Parts: sequence; C-alpha cells; structure tokens
Amino acid sequence: MLFMRDSKKYASRGVSADKSEVHEAIKHLDKGLYPLAFCKVLPDIVGGDTDFCNIMHADTAGTKTSLAYIYWKETGDMSVWRGVTQDSIVMNLDDMGCVGCVTDIVLSSTIGRNKNLIPGEVLKEIIGYTQEFCELMYEHGVGVHLAGGETADVGDIVRTIDIGFTTFARMRKDKLVVNDIQDGQVIVGLSSYGQSSYETEYNGGMGSNGLTSARHDVLKPEYRTKYPESFDEHSPIELMYCGSKALTDKIVIDGVGDVAVGKLVLSPTRTYLPFLSKLLSSGIPIGGMIHCTGGAQTKVLKFIKNKKIIKRLDKPKAPLFDLLEKESGTDRKEMYQVFNMGHRLEIYCEEQYAQQVMDLASSFNIESAIVGHVEDADRNEVEITDEKGTYTYH
Repeated sequence: MLFMRDSKKYASRGVSADKSEVHEAIKHLDKGLYPLAFCKVLPDIVGGDTDFCNIMHADTAGTKTSLAYIYWKETGDMSVWRGVTQDSIVMNLDDMGCVGCVTDIVLSSTIGRNKNLIPGEVLKEIIGYTQEFCELMYEHGVGVHLAGGETADVGDIVRTIDIGFTTFARMRKDKLVVNDIQDGQVIVGLSSYGQSSYETEYNGGMGSNGLTSARHDVLKPEYRTKYPESFDEHSPIELMYCGSKALTDKIVIDGVGDVAVGKLVLSPTRTYLPFLSKLLSSGIPIGGMIHCTGGAQTKVLKFIKNKKIIKRLDKPKAPLFDLLEKESGTDRKEMYQVFNMGHRLEIYCEEQYAQQVMDLASSFNIESAIVGHVEDADRNEVEITDEKGTYTYH
C-alpha cells in the first residue's frame, strides 16, 4: 500500500482537509450580523423587521455520491440513494441547528446528473425520499418545507451525479444561539455512530466528510478499471482505490453483527435536529454548538476568540474509524482533521448542566460524554489527547 504524507495525498486527489484555498477566497467577505455564529446570520431582508433575521445555507453530499454509485451498480441496492439524499439535507439542517434554527425551514434541491449513467428511477428515489425525510422530521417537531428545485442533465460536467440542497429560514433574533464559548465551559460530545431512536439501522458514523479519502484508501484497485467514471481521470492512478476491501466484505460489529464495508461507509449522516429541538426548548443554558464537519475535531477553531479547546478522547469506539485508520495509514493527528472520529456534535456549557444535556441525548438513544473543556489563551488552539499522544492545532 502507498503511504505518502497525508496532506499531499489529499491534494493529489483534488481535495483539501482544511479548505485553505476556500477560506482564503472568502476571508474578506462580510461574516454577517454575528461573526462567531455557526451559520452566517443576515438582517431580515425578507420582512424588514429588526427583531428577526434571515439564514440561508447550501451544501451537498460531496463525493459520497460516487461511492453510492459504485455500491448501487455492484449490488442493485437502491436504498443507498436515500442515504446520500439525507447526507446532503442534514449537512444543511444541522449547521442551521447550531444557531438555534430547528423548524420552519424551506428546502430546495439542486441535482445534476449524467443521464447516460443515472436513470430516472434513481431520481425518483432521491426526490421521493426527500419528502419522506421531511415527514420524519415533522414527527419530531422539526418543520421542513419543500420548495421544489432544479434537476439538470449535465453529463458534460458531472461524471455521475451531484446532490445538493439549499435551506432558508426567517427567525427571531432572541431565539438565536451565537457561539460564546468561554473559559471553564465543558464540551459534551454526541456520538455519530450507533442507532438513535429515529434511525432504522446501525449508523457507522461516517457523516459527509472525508469520503474521497475513505473510498480510495479502503476499496480495492479493481474498482479503478471497473468504474473509471467514479473518479477524476487527472488524479494519480496509484492513489485511486488503493485499499484492500471489497464493498461487500463484512465487518463484525459488537451487538449488531456483520455489516458490509460499503454500507458502513455509506451510513447516512445522522441529523441531531430532534435532539436540538428538545435541547433548545429545555431552557438549559448553552454557550455554543459546533457541528464537526469540514475540519472535523478542529472545526471549533473558527468560532472562538483567544481560547484553548482541550479534548481528551478515548480510542475511537466506532469500528468504521478504526478501519479507515488501518487501511489508509493516516496518522492520528490528520485523522482528527478529516474525520469526526465518533462524535459529530459538540455542546459547550457550564459543567453543572452537562448531565442534563447527556440525559436528553440518551432519551434519543444517542451516546454522549464530556470530551473536554475550555481555557483562556493568547490565541485560538485545539489540543487533543488520546491513547497515542497529544496533537495541537491552530
């Protein structure tokens, strides 16, 4: 197996662990009313009421659709398209949830496909599940309203399919959660894996970040020649599908049984909105909320001011991340920047309220634990310690 310096390997595959070029491009843009809020918050452009604000967000399932495409072709399992649809929706909804927006959200889709490879039955599955997911959220007090969307046949620029969504909401400013992460607060981390009360099967915890690395580092080279449409032809061929696993190889998970590698990595991104809806109506004081997506365990760096975030993390309990680490040879420090490593939502609060937060998570069958605390510092810093060592990020 080829092991080169991980950041160099990611760049060669056309991706970035820290999105440095993106951040450089947008660094001079207006950050909205509250620069430390997890989503950009705009004045109430729609209603013109100073007591209200507008929030708009856009995201996609990223390269997870390429893996879904291969799995579907190999197995005929259409359910993978439901999963990546949820990925794209949740990457919007849960970011908005971190500023306190958990209902009355308008949702619009943008789907680009290669019609020669993606038939109408796949579109039907995607669009149908969008409605089904919204109905599930409604049952948990989360109002998401469909506003249609755009589906385009753009085979000249999309190799297989791209699934994106845009969300919009108008909400009262006094309902906002603006990150105010302070010295002495603790961090409650909510697991990304397992099976919550509103999920129908075990979730590997992958989320929608690090998929380019995951699929190429884990899956066998045979997929290079079998599905050349699933990767960029300009990438170094030796970095494409250089792992040891087939999609249908089984991983034994305690208490669950055998789970196919493909299904494990394709586990749909868990939404925390049912939990967040209850949390925000509980009256528990919250200092901040971080959705550990791009940047993973270092995501919080963008939402603090002169603070040191100190995390003490156990060896990842989720089998998926152990598999990814072993197959890729990626060092642990880089793993924390790319993958959520087992918890994808962080609640910052005073220690006296932590047990209430954890009890609420438990009511949804979501594991949680105090994973760290906050200290004052001269600059922003994240320090993570686990059984292998201590890693520092700025």
